[in-house]
Amino acid sequence: MITKLHNIQEKEAKNKRIIMRVDLNVPMSEGRIKDNTRIKEIIPSLKELLDFNAAIIIISHMGRPRGEKNLKLSLSPIAVELSRLINKDVHFIDHIPDSNSHYTKDSFDLGSIYLLENLRFYPGEANNDDNFIQNLSKMGDIYVNDAFSVSHRSHASTIGIANKLPSYAGQNMLKELHMLESLLENPKKPMAAIIGGSKISTKIQILENLIEKVDKIIIGGAMANTFLIAQGYDIKNSLHEPEKIKIAQYILSKAKKWECKIILPVDAQISKTLNHNVPTKNVLLSEIPKDYMILDLGQKSTNIIINELENIKTLIWNGPMGAFEFSPFEKSTIEVAHSISKLTKSNKMISVAGGGDTIAALNMAGVIKDLTYVSTAGGAFLEWLEGKTLPGIKVLLK
Repeated sequence: MITKLHNIQEKEAKNKRIIMRVDLNVPMSEGRIKDNTRIKEIIPSLKELLDFNAAIIIISHMGRPRGEKNLKLSLSPIAVELSRLINKDVHFIDHIPDSNSHYTKDSFDLGSIYLLENLRFYPGEANNDDNFIQNLSKMGDIYVNDAFSVSHRSHASTIGIANKLPSYAGQNMLKELHMLESLLENPKKPMAAIIGGSKISTKIQILENLIEKVDKIIIGGAMANTFLIAQGYDIKNSLHEPEKIKIAQYILSKAKKWECKIILPVDAQISKTLNHNVPTKNVLLSEIPKDYMILDLGQKSTNIIINELENIKTLIWNGPMGAFEFSPFEKSTIEVAHSISKLTKSNKMISVAGGGDTIAALNMAGVIKDLTYVSTAGGAFLEWLEGKTLPGIKVLLK
């Protein structure tokens, strides 16, 4: 796929008005930006287009205002921060120009940067509304999608506008796709995946897709509990999905057919309640007392995972090993993260991670910069793991 997508070149971009979809959905607190990483990531693309004397009209979203104006989710602070980082005025436009607006294509000066207000203040964005698409499209000559993270959305700013204007993939989009595609198309073997989280139901397609591609799948988090029941264990009060037991059995059967080794817990950290600093026990799965629940992997399980990773050349990680938000149930996730960090830094492993909880866990472990690549794409990363072609990328292939 990556070979069929193209970055915009000078001959296409020179002296043009370029509408650029990026992801500026950064964490905010009381109007202050807590992490400007996503803002920094778009600067190389902006500088390249400025070298072509283009006018750059940036469109993005923040949060989930659900089609209503919410000034707490305004992109105005982003314009100020981007101006500071790029050392150039970024003109903030507090609305999306429409048929009643005085803005025309010629309103955007060549060599200048503009940032429009939050796309999701308008119902037409999520609805992929024709009028909203027309309002977006009329501002520019060319469209560039540099936001892999929203390319799983069939929105006006991802597929609608791409059907109206000559369209290209941005630098960040191409970089992320190149990294992700190289993993599954030509990975260094052996290859493993760590899949955690609370529910099998959100990871069924991921597991089915990866079984055919990787040598080992390590399953953690509460979703492992349903697999344990499928193997005949009594997990007492532990969180699980009774309606997914047959699915778990099917996945185990498919893995056996494809010779993909499934690694499940053999022991657990348990407690009667889920909270910070509650009394815990480390027990074998066959020894869980009544009224207790599994909240993290036990030490034997953690050691098994770390040993299994020793000969892995390529690793994909999505989802924590336990209820890591509550101490001490972050222990196995942290230990596994440190092991991956060590193997990656010693050039023994290519490691790629993604998903909100996984990123939070990597930050908690202090190793997020040690992995080969960490995707901030969230839902798009998960759908990629499922083997789907994302709508916002599919339209660029045209």
